[in-house]
Amino acid sequence: MNDEHEHYFSADPSVPFRREPVRAVVWGQELELASGSGVFARGRLDVGTAVLFRETDPPQPGRVLDLGCGYGVIGLAVAVCVPGAVVTAVDVNERAVLLARENAATLGVADRFTAATPDEIAQDATYDEIWSNPPIRIGKQALHRLLLTWLPRLRPGGRAVMVVGKNLGADSLQRWLVDQGYPTRRLASAKGFRILEAVRAAR
Repeated sequence: MNDEHEHYFSADPSVPFRREPVRAVVWGQELELASGSGVFARGRLDVGTAVLFRETDPPQPGRVLDLGCGYGVIGLAVAVCVPGAVVTAVDVNERAVLLARENAATLGVADRFTAATPDEIAQDATYDEIWSNPPIRIGKQALHRLLLTWLPRLRPGGRAVMVVGKNLGADSLQRWLVDQGYPTRRLASAKGFRILEAVRAAR
């Protein structure tokens, strides 16, 4: 696995670390961010996340989790666009967490944006919404374990909004989520991606 793009879901990527700027317009706000080598979507806003922003409105104020945050673009967009949001961004990649923290400080939202690795987050933390471009390429079993770790942390009636490639199993993931007790609907479909909304039962 010498290709640096294969390293973004490892805890400590072995490729040399270089920061690269990213400029993204999300929900009408322009964000100036730093990405880096060994982190997903280095130097760009990936297509799936771009579709997610274009096909959705920002979440309501509340506690929001950016699951598999990378350099933080989804959670940072929420923090910038929703002043009443308190965002937690989580990633196993320590470089990603570092970049997300740096970006939060640069954007002036570090008081409402926390980036951390999974073991740094309190087990009893709960969220009103989860937003994610989930790491599909870790494999189906690992992805299912990941989602079953975090979806139960939604408050009753809370929702998860995820962008998933159609050719990477979006429709089978939707069926699986329903089978796990999370009613899931497709909010949008564009450029080969599905936007899925999974809801935790109100009780």
